[in-house]
Amino acid sequence: MECKERVAMKESELEEIAKRRGFFWQSAQIHGAMSGFYDYAHLGTLLKRKWENLWRKFFLGLDDNFYEIETCSIMPENVFKASGHLISFVDPIVKCKKCRNSERADHIIEKELKENFEGLSPKDLMKLIKKHNIKCPKCGGSLEEVGELNMMFPLDVGTGAEARKAYLLPETAQGAYMNFKLEFEALRRKLPFGLAIVGKAFRNEISPRNVLIRMREFNQAELQIFFDHAKINEHPKFNSIAKYKLRVFPVKNKKNNKIEEIACGDAVRRLKLPKFYVYYMAMVQKFYLDILKLPREKFRFRELSKEEKAFYNKYHFDMELNLESLGGFKEVAGLHYRTSHDLDGHQEVSGTSMVINVEGKSLTPHVLEVSMGVDRNVYALLELAFAKEKDRTVLRFPRLVSPFDAGVFPLVNKDKLPGKAREIQKLLEENGFNVFYDESGSIGRRYRRVDEIGVAAGITIDYDSLKKEDVTLRDRDSMKQIRIKIKDLPEVLKKFLNGEKLGKLGKVIKG
Repeated sequence: MECKERVAMKESELEEIAKRRGFFWQSAQIHGAMSGFYDYAHLGTLLKRKWENLWRKFFLGLDDNFYEIETCSIMPENVFKASGHLISFVDPIVKCKKCRNSERADHIIEKELKENFEGLSPKDLMKLIKKHNIKCPKCGGSLEEVGELNMMFPLDVGTGAEARKAYLLPETAQGAYMNFKLEFEALRRKLPFGLAIVGKAFRNEISPRNVLIRMREFNQAELQIFFDHAKINEHPKFNSIAKYKLRVFPVKNKKNNKIEEIACGDAVRRLKLPKFYVYYMAMVQKFYLDILKLPREKFRFRELSKEEKAFYNKYHFDMELNLESLGGFKEVAGLHYRTSHDLDGHQEVSGTSMVINVEGKSLTPHVLEVSMGVDRNVYALLELAFAKEKDRTVLRFPRLVSPFDAGVFPLVNKDKLPGKAREIQKLLEENGFNVFYDESGSIGRRYRRVDEIGVAAGITIDYDSLKKEDVTLRDRDSMKQIRIKIKDLPEVLKKFLNGEKLGKLGKVIKG
């Protein structure tokens, strides 16, 4: 009988597992690692790429006019003057009078009072610190007045008289805005159109924390959708999702902490959200529930209050996952209606018009942004996959993001079985599968090894394989097996990885 035991993890435990098994660890450890910087190890790199490729396939597939671009990570100062980052990209900082430790003021208060205070002014944060007599978390000393710190990384490009002030990108979005006009002209001059960027961003966080959740160098997957704001209350495919239920945590439910299940059509009417926005809410939820196949109860949309959201965001819901190691629901993505704020700013500072003409109508497009933290999603996948069972520890990754698609094992390391196993490995790799080969130790020990790194399928070559040209396919989660012909293996494995139940793919021979 299958035994599943979800274990409440601590952040430190997850980091230890990630390090021991080769997912990620702090960068440059031999020289004294700096906080907020992590390297992906061999399994973490595979997991991250699987997630990114699923993201690309799903979100770029939503519209024929969505494209991925790749932009520079360093841009001149005027880009950030236009975007507002030079003035407004700040976090509240507080220093200890005794040990000089610096922390984000809202994070110190959140840890003490168990409530989110993001978006409050430095003055209001200081009032809370004094009211609740909050001290330095390191030494217990008194705290100075709350100030502000710009989080961008500045640098000089060039030397001497030719030197220019520049910054590392604090978000990938600005790359899309820089390329908007050129791409619009190069493409079909129609709206909506989307520019996606999967790349790095850099923020000089005051107090990086929670491993991959808040880093100084991190990865984002963002889609900027440019559209005619006069059509925000329509989407050609809205009827297909009108009855689809979203898991929503509106601002009004903050006191009762209630998540609502609300149909998209009702979200338009009751939450006063435009159809264009709600359609992409549905698509985001489908990505998490239908593509990644994460538990429904672990996901929610949290509406941000007026104080929390950026002033230019007319509608803003964060996508959150319930992560036990971090104490509950944590942000992993966001859906932002940024209006024309960014294009207007770049037009004003650069003097380059961002007005376009679509079917005889002149306008500056508005932007709907789908923004996802790649590293945060990798962290969430690790935590949600971890389980302890009676005889094993297993990472139950969604099949499509398992680091390897399958493990290939000769039953024993003799009698031509390794040679046959290598043939099957080659067959699968020629069909596009990423395969882990292992011939050392007992077959049971090898099963446990791949269970511990989350490989979804195990393929064993035994003596019958030499005679009958078939193999066993083992399901990591149930540990059940079926027997299938080698010639059918690529097609069967594809169906299995896409969610087909083992019993529908063949007769179960072991449970």
